[in-house]
Amino acid sequence: MIPVDEALDKILSHVQPLGFEKVSLLDALGRVIAEDIFAKRNIPPLDNSAMDGYALRSEDVRQASQDHPVRLVVIEDLPAGFVSTKTVERGKAVRIMTGAPIPKGADTVVPVEVTKKEDGSVLIFKATGIGENIRESGEDVKQGDRVISGGDIVRPAEVGMLASVGRSFVSVYQKPLVAILCTGDELVDVDGDLDGVKIISSNSYTLGAQVKDCGAIPLQLGIARDRKEEIEEKLRQGIRADVLISSAGVSVGDYDFVKDVMKQLGMEMVFWKVAMRPGQPLAFGRIGEKPVFGLPGNPVSSMISFEQFVRPSLLKMMGCRHIFRPLVEATLKEEIKKIIGRRYFVRGFVSLEKDQYVVTTTGEQGSGILRSMVKANGLIVIPEDREIVRAGEKVKVQLLDNTL
Repeated sequence: MIPVDEALDKILSHVQPLGFEKVSLLDALGRVIAEDIFAKRNIPPLDNSAMDGYALRSEDVRQASQDHPVRLVVIEDLPAGFVSTKTVERGKAVRIMTGAPIPKGADTVVPVEVTKKEDGSVLIFKATGIGENIRESGEDVKQGDRVISGGDIVRPAEVGMLASVGRSFVSVYQKPLVAILCTGDELVDVDGDLDGVKIISSNSYTLGAQVKDCGAIPLQLGIARDRKEEIEEKLRQGIRADVLISSAGVSVGDYDFVKDVMKQLGMEMVFWKVAMRPGQPLAFGRIGEKPVFGLPGNPVSSMISFEQFVRPSLLKMMGCRHIFRPLVEATLKEEIKKIIGRRYFVRGFVSLEKDQYVVTTTGEQGSGILRSMVKANGLIVIPEDREIVRAGEKVKVQLLDNTL
């Protein structure tokens, strides 16, 4: 049995980013970009108006006021998307729309709200200085600028920037295909026959959802009974995936065959058992370069083991820089007792009180109580060397979602 940190280090040392693929602009959303993106031209390409108004020479309206407006001759109406062929000279102005390039000779834009249009001319009721209400060429991006770096996650803003620099396709890290197998004679699928002592294989769906939640692709291998030949058949179907995950069958029971079958398939066992609760009976190995995870069968143990070990591995494979859940410090509102020598991950609910994080447990913490995860938005992390953590003490909490 090895410590949590050692287990994580061993796993991540055996996991490498996958290759690249080109995807269309909208399909890049949420992916990790695999190349640096540079601007081929200034954005905006020309000086343009930041608002509807009149482009003119600032010195012509230096004395303009509400009581003493300045009258200018309007020589053109200029919509966005067109370039004026005229020059703004003394006593002249161009009616300009937002985004239209600034005409030659003009050095300011007066907002339409402080003007009054009259036959062929305009009255200006307010002075404006040089450069006011003008967006300069390259104000957003200059030609040659690196606008997105490889390793960045593509959010809606990055999609907009990619469009702005004319990239309809972009290279991103591939998504790993993750094969998931659940084992046990007692299991049936969600719409299976529940006669007798059968239970629904919720792990098939929680693990599939966890895989999708971090951006990878689940491949459901279904349920295998506790028979070596059936487990082997199912696992062979998953060999084509980038990652193999099994749930249950990795403990020390008479029918826990998964480790043995994986070894028959060529798995090199890296470690088995981690000093944590829940989730101690965790196996990790490799078939070639393919990571293989043998997760516990209890629903909560399976989910928490995935959070601590599988999720960061998948994120690393997808090229993510930040692969761990955020940690916050919170005040514990109730006492927690534990066994020394194991790291505990206690399901908790984190909230804000007077701008400070506080956390309570979600009730019974048995490894089969899935509802404790439903109620949780964080995992209270209790170190190996603690036996009692008292109410009022500060604890580290691993946040599971973005509700805070």
